[in-house]
Amino acid sequence: MKKYLFIDRDGTLVTEPEDYQVDALSKVKFEKNVIPALLKLQAAGYTFVMVSNQDGLGTESFPLDTFTPAHELILNTLESQGIDFEQVLICPHKPEDHCSCRKPELGLVMSYLKDTSWDRTKSYFIGDRDTDVKMGQNMGITPIKYDPENMGWDRIADELCSLPRVATVERNTRETKIKITVDLDHSGRSHFDTGIGFFDHMLDQIATHGGISIDAKIQGDLEVDDHHTIEDTGIALGEALLKALGDKRGIGRFGFVLPMDEVYAKVFADCLDDDNVTVALDISGRPHVKFDFCADFTRDKVGQMSAQMVPHFFHALAVAMGLSLHMYVSEGNAHHQIEALFKAFGRALRVALARSGNELPSSKGKL
Repeated sequence: MKKYLFIDRDGTLVTEPEDYQVDALSKVKFEKNVIPALLKLQAAGYTFVMVSNQDGLGTESFPLDTFTPAHELILNTLESQGIDFEQVLICPHKPEDHCSCRKPELGLVMSYLKDTSWDRTKSYFIGDRDTDVKMGQNMGITPIKYDPENMGWDRIADELCSLPRVATVERNTRETKIKITVDLDHSGRSHFDTGIGFFDHMLDQIATHGGISIDAKIQGDLEVDDHHTIEDTGIALGEALLKALGDKRGIGRFGFVLPMDEVYAKVFADCLDDDNVTVALDISGRPHVKFDFCADFTRDKVGQMSAQMVPHFFHALAVAMGLSLHMYVSEGNAHHQIEALFKAFGRALRVALARSGNELPSSKGKL
């Protein structure tokens, strides 16, 4: 989903003069480090929208012919450095006009508020005034009050480009009540309570070998069987992983092979034909799942977990997360077969989720 930075102009992008009007070329002075910060934020996937109050613009006290050259210098300078604004939204009214478009009123951004396709949780309003803070709150996004001494552009860019990849998903049906939280950048904080001991152990393999943390609290109709609990956990975990990934910039793709005693397991995607190359967890948004088990599981159950629920779990997870996923395991002890698959999945996930830079790893421009 698209993520936006709605940014004030005077006092935030450029220094605000004592008379509050940037109405001459000599008054255009950019805030410290604003250009490298905006370039970093743009590379991290943020889209910019300028939102500015310009009191009395177009009137005798602030004519357009003094405003326009300075405003165009600001936009042209930013554009020359590769910084683009999707829209520049300006309210020309004074407070006494009581208009619907003057910040913190929402008239200027109403088209964005009617659009549900962008991510409110990862979008921000940046400005130097209390009205900017109130504007962000009114829009339902997080406001950031710009302050060159304490919250300057360097700090804003650092914080917004290193946001934690954490997500929580709750899934409640007549059969299960599930809450799963994932943290893709920290390990060792996992807790599992599914009511199925061996399943807890397998989820821990994903977290441990994936280098992530998973907190899973599941109440299911185990008095019936384990089907709904395991399937719905797969769906919720896939949704949480996808949500935590955000715009997927910088993530990798990888193939993984795991030997475990007499068992051999590998996880790979179906997007390459070269038998010498395996690509793990193609997080493409195009789910495709195939299991290639060269031998049946040697037991129907391991602990209280049904062996036939293993492919069912991974299928539910892959569809929810949008993975192209193939899984293979050789014959052997059923416990080892299942554990090898979960470990291999975790190891593949570790590299697939790892970030390196801010590029979107797709020639299509979308994942």
